[in-house]
Amino acid sequence: MIDFGKSIFDNSRDRVLLCAHRGVSGANIPCNSMAAFKAAVMSGADMIELDVTKSIDGKHYVFHPGMEHAHLRRKKLISVMRSSGVEKLRFVNQDDCPTDFGISTLEDVLDYLRGKCYINVDKYWTDIPGITAIIRKCGVEKQAVVKTAIKDRYINELIRYAPDLMFMPIVKHKDEITHGLIERGINCIGAEVLFEKEDEPVASPEYIESMHGKGLVVFANAIVYNKNDVIAAGHSDDNSFVISPDYGWGWLADRGFDIIQTDFCPLAAKYLSERNK
Repeated sequence: MIDFGKSIFDNSRDRVLLCAHRGVSGANIPCNSMAAFKAAVMSGADMIELDVTKSIDGKHYVFHPGMEHAHLRRKKLISVMRSSGVEKLRFVNQDDCPTDFGISTLEDVLDYLRGKCYINVDKYWTDIPGITAIIRKCGVEKQAVVKTAIKDRYINELIRYAPDLMFMPIVKHKDEITHGLIERGINCIGAEVLFEKEDEPVASPEYIESMHGKGLVVFANAIVYNKNDVIAAGHSDDNSFVISPDYGWGWLADRGFDIIQTDFCPLAAKYLSERNK
């Protein structure tokens, strides 16, 4: 059980925290749907990752921008639609068949998740002021973990609108940013790291230990969203099944990563629990 009175670092000391990528989906339950988030909560996810997009008239929805063709069977982007049209849309399932599941507003999802788990807000950089305002309105400041790539515009907006929110930069290969973010007054709690090879600096035991020494967490991705874009040196959900869970989730846990993002939260949790991780 997550204690939101503690830091995320303290909550990760006893065990690896699992982040459910876009909730827990499959069969007829679409990712990023309210049903997927409820399934993730029922699965005991410590954190839920969600994506945010915005309609042309300024309403925020939980949906991965650019994936309309895959998840809605439509070419038209939500970003060029009015909210009245977005609310008529329905997801398709994994067999490309229509479902009854609509697209939830960010506010509705945050209201549901209040007090239940950490909330990893992806695509935060698309509207830092607007998304921050909704996080505050819903009262989930102690749960929301926001993230962006390392760009001056994003960091300046973060300093202006949300220096108090828990923040993780998305770091590739080598981390040369977290210390500077903290010095600038940002509530940087760690880093989400991406690495193609095991020997890259952000995947090294020395880096992870140094982050822990500062009370910071390191977040790794077991997910595979594109086989050509390797983000955890092959220690993935896929290889947790194709090779072994020791090679996938086990390697990430043994290396010292504090949070693992996965599309298979219940199975990863069962495996890590059996290994006392």
